[in-house]
Amino acid sequence: MTRELRRVAVIGGVRIPFCRSNTLYADLSNLEMMAAALNGVVDRFGLKGQHIDEVVGGAVVTHSRDFNLAREAVLSSKLAPSTPGVTLIQACGTSLQSALMSAGKIATGEIESAIAVGSDTTSDAPIVFSKKFSKRLVQVGQSKTALDKIRVFKGLSPSELAPQPPAVSEPRTGLSMGQHCELMAQEWKIPRAAQDELAFESHKKGAAAYDEGYMDDLIVPCAGVYRDNNLRPDISLDKLASLKPAFEKSERGTLTAGNSTPMTDGASAVLLASEEWAKAHNLPVLAYLTYGQHIANNFVGGDGLLMAPTIAVSKLLDRAGLTLQDFDFYEIHEAFAAQVLCTLKAWEDADYCKRVLGKDAPLGSIDRAKLNVKGSSLAFGHPFAATGARIVANLAKLLSTNGGRGLISICTAGGMGVAAILEAPKSIEARVAA
Repeated sequence: MTRELRRVAVIGGVRIPFCRSNTLYADLSNLEMMAAALNGVVDRFGLKGQHIDEVVGGAVVTHSRDFNLAREAVLSSKLAPSTPGVTLIQACGTSLQSALMSAGKIATGEIESAIAVGSDTTSDAPIVFSKKFSKRLVQVGQSKTALDKIRVFKGLSPSELAPQPPAVSEPRTGLSMGQHCELMAQEWKIPRAAQDELAFESHKKGAAAYDEGYMDDLIVPCAGVYRDNNLRPDISLDKLASLKPAFEKSERGTLTAGNSTPMTDGASAVLLASEEWAKAHNLPVLAYLTYGQHIANNFVGGDGLLMAPTIAVSKLLDRAGLTLQDFDFYEIHEAFAAQVLCTLKAWEDADYCKRVLGKDAPLGSIDRAKLNVKGSSLAFGHPFAATGARIVANLAKLLSTNGGRGLISICTAGGMGVAAILEAPKSIEARVAA
């Protein structure tokens, strides 16, 4: 027996302002920020005390106490305590993947409503001691007498006390994401000036979005913060050009602090539902989440670490029966300006599309005027797990006012990519009528 799949509605989402790490949110935890984002959704859509079928999401940089962060955030929010929370981590794709997994359940009728959520802070990163010293601490906890506890530290070396700072390097290569992206930029011959130009445009678009009031219902204040503190309305190309390379100090280095996202604290959440649930709660549908795709590549074997989204999007287009040009908006996560430009260049490259994507012809180019039209991660910042939900909420709002169809592409650590398609209600109705 087959069941007809239901449409998955994006009701809308909010986020707290994103802040550079160790600045305005230095004293906040992932739990506090995630709860703030959840309460923002509750307040905006009148969900106080109501049951949501699931809250799914997580954080990339976590403490051991955050073993089920999503559930604890629910219990710290105004949602009914009967709302279950599921913690999920897929690096920078976390909250988009959370939305896709819940969307599958809504489509099949298993649930009626869900909130995808993500939070991250590197201001409150866990500090880890050496394995040897950590074992001593465990033994202290197991010791029964004071003398036994003292004996545990016999032979203690001062070097054991040195904490291991948090690292964002790839375990398989030892290289940071920025170093990997620098290699990609060199392979694809992405010039420094083009990266700076993309960063400049992102800040200008983001600042304009605030000025025109577009961000008003997408942002909820947190800890006295009302605006992203990474955003630079007065940014200039001359200033960007003056910055030194951040990941490769030689003259070949092209990635800088200006054309790369900073370490960022923040949280976001987006509400998904069936059409029936939305109607019962008198909530309008901004857009529909129609397709999703994720995949990984062999970055250890030579594929670019952040190139997997090129493959995810290709597979997504095949399933949807669309071309790369069949979109009114493109939301390509700006982890680094170079990553976006490498992705665009790869889709235009016949050899890459044949060798990696299995295509007889390139996917082609996109209209750059449709790319990240309200700014993206270079301007706002990038709290790893929060970016996906930020993008879904933003794209849903764009589609609700402009119509059409939008494509999301997010690169993640570990050589993975997550992609999705959103479509405006009017566009779907017109297609069905035709």
